[in-house]
Parts: sequence; C-alpha cells; structure tokens
Amino acid sequence: MFRLNADLTVYLHREPIDFRAGINSLAVLVQEEMALDPFAPAVFAFCNRRRDRMKLLFFDRSGFVLVLKRLTEDKFRWPRRETAVVTLSCEQLHWVLDGIDIDAMVRHPVRHYQVAG
Repeated sequence: MFRLNADLTVYLHREPIDFRAGINSLAVLVQEEMALDPFAPAVFAFCNRRRDRMKLLFFDRSGFVLVLKRLTEDKFRWPRRETAVVTLSCEQLHWVLDGIDIDAMVRHPVRHYQVAG
C-alpha cells in the first residue's frame, strides 16, 4: 500500500474538479483557488464529482508527483465541511483512502485523573 510521511500536511480541495486536469492545472489550482504554495512540503487531494476517483499532488524535491486512485465499486467519504480547503493529517488522509468517513468518527472524551497523595 502507498504510504506518505506522517509529517506532511494534507489539504483537500472540497469541491469536485475536472479529472482531465494534469499536474500543471492542479498546481495552478493549488496556487490560485486554494491560495497555497504547490512546492510546499504538503499533499493536495482532489476528487471527482462521483467521488470514485482521487488525485494526490505533491512536490518531492525533484519534481511533482501525481497519484490517482480509482475505486471500482465504492465512493470516497469526502469530508463535509464548510470551508473550501480542509486540512488533514496524513493518517486522516489514509483513512479517507481506505474508505473511512472521518466526519462520522467520534473521539472518546479525554479524562484527567489526579493521583491521591
């Protein structure tokens, strides 16, 4: 399975894109619509209208890398947020790639205990 470094920031473009877009078009979209630096140490994720394809764009010091994942029977659970750009961790991106709906995940409450002394 394809794995990204855990220290990278992931930016999801929430709205679907035209999937004919290549590296140059996506880099321009990152710069102009997302107002981010396409050369930054980050991963930029895009999805098509049917949510069955995802493209990842990142720069790896020698050039751009474009990764495409196409699902045969299912759809990606794209985050439902109000902002145009959603920031995720690499772990959350891998969850989305694995079909997990990260908006439906609920974290258990953190409890703080004191030691009696």
